[in-house]
Amino acid sequence: MSRRIIQTDQAPAAIGPYSQAVQVGDLVFISGQIPLDPLTMELVEADIDVQTRRVFDNLAQLCLASGGSLADICKLSIFLTDLGHFATVNSIMAEYFDAPYPARAAMGVAALPKDAMVEVEAILSLAD
Repeated sequence: MSRRIIQTDQAPAAIGPYSQAVQVGDLVFISGQIPLDPLTMELVEADIDVQTRRVFDNLAQLCLASGGSLADICKLSIFLTDLGHFATVNSIMAEYFDAPYPARAAMGVAALPKDAMVEVEAILSLAD
């Protein structure tokens, strides 16, 4: 199977040696998104609500660039520096996704790049 690199200026550019997303067959692997503004590449300085919305907005743009949408995501991995924010992230996630929801894992971590409070990576399927 061939690999296709997904890239868009509507989501933050990679800040290291990785691609924004990679498609292999019908699957698209989206790199972890932190709450960076894609225009300024600066962290959204705000509370967990604003940071989480920015992350899901970035994911949505990468899904579009891949030829899909958030509805095509089959797996999410959520990383939080404070698991006390878990309920807030759940609530915001419910605004972006409809049932049936994607599979998901949520993990508490000591720190994230640029001192973000949340990071989310995704796998989407473009199969019909």
